[in-house]
Amino acid sequence: MFRDVALFDDAYLAKRSCDPQVLQQVTLITLELAREGREGRKIGTLFTVGDHAAVLARSRPLILDPLAGHPDEDKRVEDPNVRETLKELAQLDGAFVVSDAGVAVAACRFLSSSAEGIELPLGLGSRHMAAASISAHTRAVAVVLSESSMVRIFDGGELVTEIIPELWMLRQFGTQISGRISKHFDDQIAVVSKEE
Repeated sequence: MFRDVALFDDAYLAKRSCDPQVLQQVTLITLELAREGREGRKIGTLFTVGDHAAVLARSRPLILDPLAGHPDEDKRVEDPNVRETLKELAQLDGAFVVSDAGVAVAACRFLSSSAEGIELPLGLGSRHMAAASISAHTRAVAVVLSESSMVRIFDGGELVTEIIPELWMLRQFGTQISGRISKHFDDQIAVVSKEE
């Protein structure tokens, strides 16, 4: 799908507070969902990466967790079967929790979030607020897929990266990231990141 993963390295991987390879795998899953959708429709979802114990402590299940009870070796995000399972489960409400070891620990989680101290651009919804809040109160990084197919990454309570999986969207796109930014493009994708 996206062959030039070096595009991601410069843009955000090395700067985040979680394992870069796991973040890359989760980001690729969200990009696949952005391009493919599910059952003929666009979907939105949220993944947290890293600091899973703190994320679990600040969340609760919305339904019985479909990942519970399965051994960790069967829930690794780099496994193609797990990737497809996660993409199917993304149709359900709630967030995914992924450990720094790359294990999908939980699904369908309600993230307890507070808007206090969180500054988001207008137009971003509750999924983005939850992502910003959980990344502000834990060491986790949050990856959000909007139903508009935009992928946004939050770290430390801030929007740090926006990924546009369809370049035709770029003509109508103005970044939501404040401050200095860097832009990276290839023939299929654009990555806009906050400069540190």
